[in-house]
Amino acid sequence: MEKRKRHQTEEKIIEIGLILVSTISILTTIGIVITLFYESYEFFMEVSMIEFFTTLRWAPVFDPPSFGVLPLLSGTLLIAVLSSFISLPLGLGSAIYLSEFASKKMRQLIKPLLELLAGIPSIVYGFFALTFITPLIRQILPDTSVYNALSASIAVGIMTLPMVASLSEDAMMAVPDSIRQGAYALGSTRLEVALHVIVPAAFSGIAASFMLAISRAIGETMIVAIAAGQTPTFTLNPLESIQTMTGFMVNMALGDIQQGSIEFKTVFVVGALLFLVTLALNFIAKFVIQKNREVY
Repeated sequence: MEKRKRHQTEEKIIEIGLILVSTISILTTIGIVITLFYESYEFFMEVSMIEFFTTLRWAPVFDPPSFGVLPLLSGTLLIAVLSSFISLPLGLGSAIYLSEFASKKMRQLIKPLLELLAGIPSIVYGFFALTFITPLIRQILPDTSVYNALSASIAVGIMTLPMVASLSEDAMMAVPDSIRQGAYALGSTRLEVALHVIVPAAFSGIAASFMLAISRAIGETMIVAIAAGQTPTFTLNPLESIQTMTGFMVNMALGDIQQGSIEFKTVFVVGALLFLVTLALNFIAKFVIQKNREVY
């Protein structure tokens, strides 16, 4: 009887601890959202939303200042799109190989090596892009800027590749083996089974890994701050210097700006926009996952 009461007391303590941890997480998120949108509201009391979302010049510390966020938004999306051309196909191809073609020993060797890439600090990727990738690009395309979107995108793509490979491989391995055997019994080759049976069956998990990788690329800071430059230009040319939303926030945080000034508030309004973009991606990912989820 005493042992049972002790177990009940321990479970109650654990339950209370979990509730406290969850409450702290929720309150922290609410605090971040309130801070971002309160400062953003004060920013839009001084700057027109039309100017913010339609003009093509971003120069909040110049005289006269300009607050068109489109150059930062285009730079962020350029990095996300170009890095996706690297991380998504290579990550999915790696996942297909690990799940359907690699032996058990080969899988145990390759998967930790892939996941090791995810453990490298992003600042290391930034210097790698600046000192190794950019010189290679400039040898092929001499007109490339020292700071450019292409080298930063390649580094971001390499950094997010393990996320796509690991999560996609886990989703494929979760597909019941009976489905594979049924496809083989119908005369399908291993490649046909992988591409036409396993990938569609694991599509919800694969789509989730894609969205997470894109969100990670959008929110990446150090690589783009080091390798992409600090030139807020509205351009689709990956060989030019750009500035992303996160790169601008780092640049302003390191600068000497007066707290409460309009320049100070730009950090919060750009952060709020970044928050909304990633939130929209999460909603899209949730919709895709729920629509294509397979229950086995």
